[in-house]
Amino acid sequence: MLGEYQYHVHLNKGDVGRYVLLPGDPGRCRTIAAHLENSRFVSSNREFTTYTGELDGETVSVVSTGIGGPSAAIAMEELIKVGADTFVRVGTCGGMNRNVTGGDLVIATAAVRAEGTSREYLPLEYPAAADFEVVCALAEAAEQSGFRRHIGVVQSKDSFYGQHAPETMPVADELLYKWNAWIAGGCLASEMESAAVFSVAAVRGVRAGTVLLAIMNKDRRKLGLPDEECYEIDRAISVGVDAVRRLIRKDRGE
Repeated sequence: MLGEYQYHVHLNKGDVGRYVLLPGDPGRCRTIAAHLENSRFVSSNREFTTYTGELDGETVSVVSTGIGGPSAAIAMEELIKVGADTFVRVGTCGGMNRNVTGGDLVIATAAVRAEGTSREYLPLEYPAAADFEVVCALAEAAEQSGFRRHIGVVQSKDSFYGQHAPETMPVADELLYKWNAWIAGGCLASEMESAAVFSVAAVRGVRAGTVLLAIMNKDRRKLGLPDEECYEIDRAISVGVDAVRRLIRKDRGE
């Protein structure tokens, strides 16, 4: 029932707001929470760390999901049960499209479902799409930030090393074939959570979006193109927080 203590995230109703920022790394929660007013530590269990504060007088929370779709889906399921309904994933990615360089921001409109979690929610034919209102808020915030940005489809995977060392895998031919096909289709970047986040949101009737910092683009490097290696995650954090503020104001009719 709504309001019951949640086993994995260790939260009750009232511990979090309806708006939640979702980093993967628990170590980033405190950094993100510093962008909120009156933020406080709430709980930590396994990969799930929670802080709650305010933006424009509205309760907003930060909850880490860990790496990958399974734990991200657990976090969302339990957060929804205690009252959350708007989610913004804030994380990192690797560039795929040759125009995406290290340090760029990527806002996902949808995610390639190259992972397993979403398959236990929806048939593969069903797209993993971000919420339109959240995408618009992220796009506006990114434009205001002045950082280079890209808006489009990302790829979600389960195996980090399946991407970074595909030639070492027995299924190398399949991995490389699909990777090249996704790039040919305009896929911007690769990450590990958005397909699950968007699929859970669709099934549970809530809103979700994603903003990512591109750390690097190994395909640009293979082509001999210049590519910065960037770990300035605050670029994505500031845009994610600003987007939540915009959603709060829109939801209030301001």
